[in-house]
Amino acid sequence: MITPKASFVEAVRNRVADVVVGQDTVVERMMIALLTSGHLLLLGVPGVAKTLLVNAIAKAVDLRFSRVQFTIDMLPSDILGSEILDQSTGQFRTHQGPVFTNLLLADEINRAAPKVQSALLEAMQERKVTIGNKSYPLPVPFLVIATQNPVEQAGTFELPEAQLDRFMLCHRLNYPTADQEEEVLRRQLKMGLKKSDGGAVAKTAFDMIAGEPVCRLEDLVAAMEATQQVHVSEVFMKHCVEFVRLTRTHAAIELGCSPRAGLAIVQAGRARAFIHGRDYVVPEDLFELAEDVVLHRVRLSYEALAEGRKPGRVLEEILKKLG
Repeated sequence: MITPKASFVEAVRNRVADVVVGQDTVVERMMIALLTSGHLLLLGVPGVAKTLLVNAIAKAVDLRFSRVQFTIDMLPSDILGSEILDQSTGQFRTHQGPVFTNLLLADEINRAAPKVQSALLEAMQERKVTIGNKSYPLPVPFLVIATQNPVEQAGTFELPEAQLDRFMLCHRLNYPTADQEEEVLRRQLKMGLKKSDGGAVAKTAFDMIAGEPVCRLEDLVAAMEATQQVHVSEVFMKHCVEFVRLTRTHAAIELGCSPRAGLAIVQAGRARAFIHGRDYVVPEDLFELAEDVVLHRVRLSYEALAEGRKPGRVLEEILKKLG
């Protein structure tokens, strides 16, 4: 458990570092999601440890955890649950799906059809699920961490704007550095075999995730309460509003950010300040989080795309105006 000398942040970071090499930024984004109960979308090519990271975070904190592997033949009931006829009583009973958890890993979410993707909308926004004609509240805390492959890959469906807007942050994972990739190979060579029932199989990084959590639910709640006490100045809020409104008026942007973007910056900024040991937010929090908050919420105009404009460069132009 967390000792007085080791904070919630340090405990989780150290546990994840035992399994995953590098990826410090995405670990920070995951902790921001935990501290604010905000949903997180991880975007990256296969093999950059998206699923491994979420598993490591989930087992570091003593939370109920469910994983759903999205496929093209899935139905909404596979996530939410359904009403089942009990043959013995002749009555319908409710079977709750994997969404009834604290941390839901929606793995490769864009491999499912849009009908299945939209099944998560109510759960992500209102923290409740409707099965039949009855609504059921979800456990608290509840958050979705989804992984997504690039939309250019075969067998993927682009998430609609309404779904994307419900993700507080969308972080793009890059390939590890050469030194980090060498360390991954070294660790793999030392893993050895996992023996069971007289047989054996080579261990993977998933086998290295410790089963005992380093943090309990009360530790997370205490950290969440501390995050809520982080001071947000009036000036910072005005900058957030100005930043969001600039995305709506930029000539290259056809669809700007909704008010959820401003809320995301303020809440995520608070959590980032807490992670970095501050009890107040600073402009650096806004600039560091801007890409993850904004890029999945905006859509460039047809003319801008035809000119070869990139969302990242347009965001840089907006941030320069803000500065």
